Amino acid sequence: MTRSLSASLCIALALAAAPALADDDHERAHRAVQAGEVLPLRTVLDNVARDFPGDVIETELEEWHGRRVYEIKVISPEGNVLKLFYDARDGSLLKAKGRGTERGGRP
Repeated sequence: MTRSLSASLCIALALAAAPALADDDHERAHRAVQAGEVLPLRTVLDNVARDFPGDVIETELEEWHGRRVYEIKVISPEGNVLKLFYDARDGSLLKAKGRGTERGGRP
């Protein structure tokens, strides 16, 4: 019973900390934009909309080997899920994965 209570307490603490971690990530991203270290997400999303039509379903600001990268998931008009990786500093497309990416998402 003690083991179960300890596990429950750990899970509760982890869940309570999750919003604080998300807020911290948001603040870190906001500071990077304000400092000119990364482009605003809106700028990159404009490039995505131009090159890969569809609905954005997820965005993340990640770090790859010291380089900040926007990872963006899009559902194409054909229903394909595309994973797009853009350099957060200059907005250039680094990598595209998924059916239809070889044509820039265009039919």
